[in-house]
Amino acid sequence: MAAVVALPSSATAGSLPASGPAITNPANAPANASTTSTTANAAAPKAPSSRTPAEPRRVRFNVGSKYHVMDVIGEGAYGVVCSAVHRPTGQKVAIKKITPFDHSMFCLRTLRELKLLKYFQEQNVSENIISIVDIIRPPTIEAFKEVYLIQELMETDMHRVIRTQDLSDDHCQYFIYQTLRALKALHSADVIHRDLKPSNLLLNANCDLKVCDFGLARSVRTAEQETGFMTEYVATRWYRAPEIMLTFKQYTKAIDVWSVGCILAEMLSDEFYAINSRRSRDYIRALPFRKKRPFNVLYPNASALAIDFLNKTLTFDPKKRLTVEESLQHPYLEAYHDPEDEPVAPPLDEDFFAFDRQKDEISKEELKQLLFDEIASFHSTA
Repeated sequence: MAAVVALPSSATAGSLPASGPAITNPANAPANASTTSTTANAAAPKAPSSRTPAEPRRVRFNVGSKYHVMDVIGEGAYGVVCSAVHRPTGQKVAIKKITPFDHSMFCLRTLRELKLLKYFQEQNVSENIISIVDIIRPPTIEAFKEVYLIQELMETDMHRVIRTQDLSDDHCQYFIYQTLRALKALHSADVIHRDLKPSNLLLNANCDLKVCDFGLARSVRTAEQETGFMTEYVATRWYRAPEIMLTFKQYTKAIDVWSVGCILAEMLSDEFYAINSRRSRDYIRALPFRKKRPFNVLYPNASALAIDFLNKTLTFDPKKRLTVEESLQHPYLEAYHDPEDEPVAPPLDEDFFAFDRQKDEISKEELKQLLFDEIASFHSTA
């Protein structure tokens, strides 16, 4: 049974409806925390256009009768995400349809994400990592054309929240803490996410945060053995560590910590900077050199502890940058830090990313078989 949904032209990767949930105070905030709640409001509607709207593109979801597919909530380079309801239980879910077989790179990313999400679920460290609820199993390898990942449905993402509302310091602390809690699980397994940014931090109205999109993640050990480790690195440049921009050859877990610092800086800002247009980028390139401005000047309303956290996570030298463990121990996160409640995972087996080391020789058909086997493995252990 297939469902057909209309894909709006405005759908973007990881995007969700503009009228996001109310972001209230963190459930575990200290007793003396502010009780003011804020609401994520939709942007002001644009004036109606006199042009005839284009016919929306239709997307077919072959997910059987168990799921009632509802609305498109996001679109990326090689996939579409829809909200849906699991008919037997009434559970709301997100279905991520991936069409990876047009390009080997898409196959690699899908295989990485699937293997890593399975691994972290098996290790029971997925409280702040998006989970796989189900995977639609293709009947045969010949009929295997798309991958359908059924995941938890989160109501919005950090990018949308930052764009539509102001966040209190309590919000910032709690969101950064949860991000670092997820990173602690990743880094303990010697995994680097490599693509941390606000749109990859999913949120619900209870302020629960889940890190998503593991298609660019790698093992630190794989990175050391692999030539051209960053050739596929196409993540949003505004969150890249300086050692990546300078094509430094030894990438470490510190690149994720830099991204966390960038995300906090964006949350603390009074303005939302959408550096997406060519005009914006050209303007930035044309700016003359000037000395670094202190963070307390850039963010005058931020607390002293938040400024100190920024200084220590946005340190140019990766060897002097805080680690994830040190970041969690920083006084800025003292209200939430509990080392007994911050899960870790065993390091990955050396062969976990063997397909990445062989990516120049492995064919799309071989990658397809690996994906097929991973889905079969999920169902055998579910």
